[in-house]
Amino acid sequence: MKCSFCNRDIEPGTGMSYVQKTGKVLNFCSSKCRKNMLKLKRNPRKSKWVVKWKG
Repeated sequence: MKCSFCNRDIEPGTGMSYVQKTGKVLNFCSSKCRKNMLKLKRNPRKSKWVVKWKG
C-alpha cells in the first residue's frame, strides 16, 4: 500500500486510513503526511521532502 501524500510504501500493520465523506479512502504513512494533506491542505508537489514529485 502507498501513502496518498508522499507515495512511500506503508508496512503492513502501520499507518492510518482516512475515509472522506465521498467514500474515497486515503492512506497515510505518518501523522506528518496526514496533517499536511488534510489540515494544512498542502500540495505534495510543492513539498521538497515528498518522494512522489522528486525529479
